[in-house]
Amino acid sequence: MTDAANPSDARREGSLDAPFRHALAWRAPEFYDLAAVEAEMERVFDICHGCRRCFNLCDAFPKLFDLIDNGPTGELDGVDKADYAKVADACTLCDMCFMTKCPYVPPHEFNLDFPHVILRQRAARRKADGGEFVREQLGETDRNGKLAKPVAGLANWATRLDNKPVRRLMETVAGIDRTAELPRYHSRTAGDRLRRPTPPDPAGPAFGLRKAAIYATCFVDYNAPETAVAAVAVLAKQGVETRFAYPECCGMPQLEAGDIAEVARRAERVSAELLPLIEQGYDIVTLTASCGLMMKFEWPLILPENEAVKRLAAATRDISQYVVELSKAHGLAPGLTPPEGGVTLHQACHARAQNMGPVSAQMLRLIPGAKVDVVERCSGHGGAFGVMKHTRPMAVKVGRPAARQVAAKGAATLCSDCPLACKHLGQLVEMDASPGAARPREAHPIEVFARAYGLV
Repeated sequence: MTDAANPSDARREGSLDAPFRHALAWRAPEFYDLAAVEAEMERVFDICHGCRRCFNLCDAFPKLFDLIDNGPTGELDGVDKADYAKVADACTLCDMCFMTKCPYVPPHEFNLDFPHVILRQRAARRKADGGEFVREQLGETDRNGKLAKPVAGLANWATRLDNKPVRRLMETVAGIDRTAELPRYHSRTAGDRLRRPTPPDPAGPAFGLRKAAIYATCFVDYNAPETAVAAVAVLAKQGVETRFAYPECCGMPQLEAGDIAEVARRAERVSAELLPLIEQGYDIVTLTASCGLMMKFEWPLILPENEAVKRLAAATRDISQYVVELSKAHGLAPGLTPPEGGVTLHQACHARAQNMGPVSAQMLRLIPGAKVDVVERCSGHGGAFGVMKHTRPMAVKVGRPAARQVAAKGAATLCSDCPLACKHLGQLVEMDASPGAARPREAHPIEVFARAYGLV
């Protein structure tokens, strides 16, 4: 359920007006009414059936259309409503249907927001049946990272693909697919490595003009601290004063599981902690696409009345977006050299959903002589979707076309705004490669930029 809005001039075809999203009415009891949710899904699915523009985005739409086409009537009325869950379970909430394909999003009178209908279904199902235990435990990223930190070596050994006995046990007990590469943990997190401030370069073009607080994100803090180190090094090179600022996870795993109340609590806490930095003139810079999407767009839709959340959304930039903005406003420090072997950039869905343009590609193309190819297709990973046994086959199916494009580019480095997507695509490239073929080096775009400066 979304808040009602129906502008008088909305009865025009093809989303001729700027699209917008309604705030989520998650506090209302009827939001969780399963019968009402099912009725809304029926309305939305019937519109999708008549359009089918999203057939190639993810597995949710092919599942829906197959259910319809293989039913007794060839229409939605021939689909058992119990099968609606199969469509919902195939959605990764990537937002690409809303952002790039659907002609019926608000202010169109059809008022269609497929991802938020699926989110509502998950929230209602969670309230009625309880959450999926393993998925929700995987989503406790801060807790898991803190527990793994003192035993990082052991944790990484246990989750290696070639540790077949442990991986078989994990698959049997926890449903974590034995073939999925899992993130590695570190004994020294990003917070540890950046405890001492990195002084800005006085020769940098933005020296004395910009300050940035690095919201490292849970993944970067515990699983990819080198990304945060690279980001701080690049910004310091430009003369930007930086500081580490990571209060806690943004709640994307909880959003995907339908626990909207928990996301709201995290939004309140994080925005309250970061607001004083904003008041001191700091820009908030995020290091993964999903967290930027949450802070800029999802949090304001969940807490539209919260002024701190609004101010945080306005102050937040993706790291690549921020570097591009610096280049336009102040220029960049000299010294960039092109990456050897070229770069293939996977444009992550959650980066595209931020509606900021292909900023990572723009940033990498600021490197003189850099060869940068772009793949704009879903990786299929979708957080826990890509590692759980019952959804990993869909993640592989959806990701393979993107992986084939990556392989065809033949670049030495593969990067993405989403580190999980990058790892997933790298693994798929390796799985499908001919014997002896090299797997591309995986990196965040800001790491490629830092290497181009010789900073890491």
